[in-house]
Amino acid sequence: MSKVTIDPITRLEGHGKIEIFLNDEGGVANAYFQVPELRGFERFCEGRPVEELPRITPRICGVCPDAHHMASAKACDAVYHVDIPSAAKKLRELWYSAFMAGDHATHFYVLGGPDFVMGPTADPAERNILGVIQKVGLDVAKRVIRQRKEAHEVIEMLGGKPTHPVGALPGGLSKSINEEERARLLEIGQGMVEFGQFSLQLFGDVVLKNPDYMDLVMSDAFTHRTYYLGLMDDDNRVNFYDGHVRVVDPDGREFVRFTAPEYTEVIAEHVETWSYLKFPFLKKVGWKGLVDGADSGVYRSAPLARLNAAEGMATPLAQEAYETMYSTFGTKPVHQTLAYHWARLIEMLYAGERVVELAQDPEITSPEVHKVPDATPDEGVGMVEAPRGLLIHHYRTDSNGIVERANLIVGTTNNKAAICMSIKRAAEGMIKPGKEISEGILNIVEMAFRAYDPCFGCATHALPGHMPLIVTVRDTQGNVLQEIRRDG
Repeated sequence: MSKVTIDPITRLEGHGKIEIFLNDEGGVANAYFQVPELRGFERFCEGRPVEELPRITPRICGVCPDAHHMASAKACDAVYHVDIPSAAKKLRELWYSAFMAGDHATHFYVLGGPDFVMGPTADPAERNILGVIQKVGLDVAKRVIRQRKEAHEVIEMLGGKPTHPVGALPGGLSKSINEEERARLLEIGQGMVEFGQFSLQLFGDVVLKNPDYMDLVMSDAFTHRTYYLGLMDDDNRVNFYDGHVRVVDPDGREFVRFTAPEYTEVIAEHVETWSYLKFPFLKKVGWKGLVDGADSGVYRSAPLARLNAAEGMATPLAQEAYETMYSTFGTKPVHQTLAYHWARLIEMLYAGERVVELAQDPEITSPEVHKVPDATPDEGVGMVEAPRGLLIHHYRTDSNGIVERANLIVGTTNNKAAICMSIKRAAEGMIKPGKEISEGILNIVEMAFRAYDPCFGCATHALPGHMPLIVTVRDTQGNVLQEIRRDG
């Protein structure tokens, strides 16, 4: 038996590697997706005042700190049993929608998009954001940068800082906005809608009109029948900030729905010895291993899962794009993993439309954006939809609000089992006896995890177990006096 290793895997947040074991004939015997980092952030939270966690937990990840900040703030609201003012809720959702629009743009154009714009087997020197810019033009690149910049402008306006925001507090927000700021938020939202429409058109031209790409999308190598879940409003339409979680089975039938405090009745976490990342599964179905189908408790989260679990989108342009996607595939749910990219762009358009809707609401300029908590703290759960899947923060405190226990189920953690399955299925489909295992073939295998836009630094909550550390002590002239190393 021989082994093929992809280490490190590329164009993702965090670190990981893929090990593919080949049988004597040269076919795939097994494939493992490993995250060699220690999970441990929950322990950092213990012993701290719970109101500090919305400032601490965003440090889990510099890519999506807003997701952790918002889930943590909602968990704190629940711990203190406080209903935040209406204006605060709307501003939180506006802020969060802008964040989602900017984050989705990053993945499509920088991380996932190069595989399609440049081609999955293109020269790696060109299969990147610089190659994409050269192919689609500098004006498009400027618009991508503008999307990111303006998303961070919204975050800074409402959250106080463009990265690792601090504006959401137990009970609401730390500041209100004025009419001038509201007008600017509307302007930004309108630009996001236009960019969402452009990006969907680009996807249609580059991917949907390319028969080779569509053959890859529809192939068995990128198809899994699983359960799907997502956060929904009362009409079972996608909502990133609030609502109930709806789970559908592989045939699209509603399996269960639950609210934040009920998540422990629905989801459990399995552990394997070869990965620090846990494997959440549906308790009512049970853990049956890394297999798909209705008899397996494996489910999927993030954009495609949210659309599969929903009965529609809550904004008109996104609803039109939603209907187009499902009519193109001719079935619902869509089980093709690479369709995550299409779903992500539909969500990006929805996020822009939601910013516009909320920015037009006159209530968001109300000064009533915070309610001081006055109940004795105890236990609470906060949920939002991170770009990479359902994010759950669960805190239990003593009567003084000191955290006794914290549990986090991060977006990518929800998809860990599915990512492992997708990588193995792609390897089986691409690697055949007697066929050269080229760099392009291995990149197509990597596309299986890239579709999920995974964030493994976020999901594992810690630095690498073998973090290199070199301490050099010098005198005032710069001469080395002593060097202590830990880089083995």
